[in-house]
Amino acid sequence: MDIKILGPGCPNCQRLEAHVRQAVGELGLTAQVGKVTDVAEIMGYGLMRTPGLVVNGQVKVAGRVPALDEVKQILAAASRK
Repeated sequence: MDIKILGPGCPNCQRLEAHVRQAVGELGLTAQVGKVTDVAEIMGYGLMRTPGLVVNGQVKVAGRVPALDEVKQILAAASRK
């Protein structure tokens, strides 16, 4: 699974990354978690507000930090595909 956190590294971006890493660990998933901080690349995903969560090339969340349970649901659903 390929997961990207989109954002400049602000506190919300860091919180989203922490939620993602915790969810990956709790679910026992094999995933690559990367960060995208380049504004042009972020806009290439169609995001105008950060943070953003991209899973396997699809934007799942934009402009907010989802709760840990929501992140787990998103990743669990993506792992079943």
